[in-house]
Amino acid sequence: MKTVKEVSDLTGISVRTLHYYDQIGLLHPEEVTDSGYRLYGAAQLQRLQQILFLKELRFPLKEIEQILNRPDFEPRTVLQNHQKLLILQRDRLNALIDHVEQIMKGECTMSFTAFDQTPIEEARKKYASEVQERWGNSSAYSQSEEKAKKRTSEDWKKIQSEMETIFSQFAALACKKEDPACKEAQKLVSSWQQHITKHYYDCSIEILSGLGQMYQQDPRFSQNLNQYGEGCSEFISQAIAIFCQKA
Repeated sequence: MKTVKEVSDLTGISVRTLHYYDQIGLLHPEEVTDSGYRLYGAAQLQRLQQILFLKELRFPLKEIEQILNRPDFEPRTVLQNHQKLLILQRDRLNALIDHVEQIMKGECTMSFTAFDQTPIEEARKKYASEVQERWGNSSAYSQSEEKAKKRTSEDWKKIQSEMETIFSQFAALACKKEDPACKEAQKLVSSWQQHITKHYYDCSIEILSGLGQMYQQDPRFSQNLNQYGEGCSEFISQAIAIFCQKA
């Protein structure tokens, strides 16, 4: 068996993230020693691979847990789809390499097909849809879909404006080097939780905690949040973690 540090070194996933996965019930170690060391066996490493692929398909952690815990879940199907996605990514990289070599040889080419990520994104959506159809159907997903059906364009504008106001206020606190545990930051976390519950789905403490982790660890979210101000994503993530610990 491997220690949490060895698993971290093997996978590139931080020890903190592995501890968090244990905390939320997504990935428990096979054994915890009397000294408190987490030990992971082959079954846990296999589950971790499945978690990482479902993250590639952009499922939130809560849905990943629900999918993996279903008795009819088929790991082989997930691996097959993962393989197909990797092949598409490999083919795109090979095309980019060929394109660069042509330019270096002085060949004039105005082709941009090598930069096209459409096939990869379409495959990602297709496999995510398959997973959702077969093993998804989470209450959060259903709630979000139902609420979205009833919204007008004006509703979307108001929701977007409310979200931007909250994130701008977070960014202002981060810019002033305020403590994420301060009253203002914690009030904003509460406002954000209420915003999600009102407009998307019931945002429990567990879901909110997962979102906080994702805001800092997922480059797509961190880059978007940091547009409001430098360090915004890290500040929000820390503020949410503190809020959830006190809940």
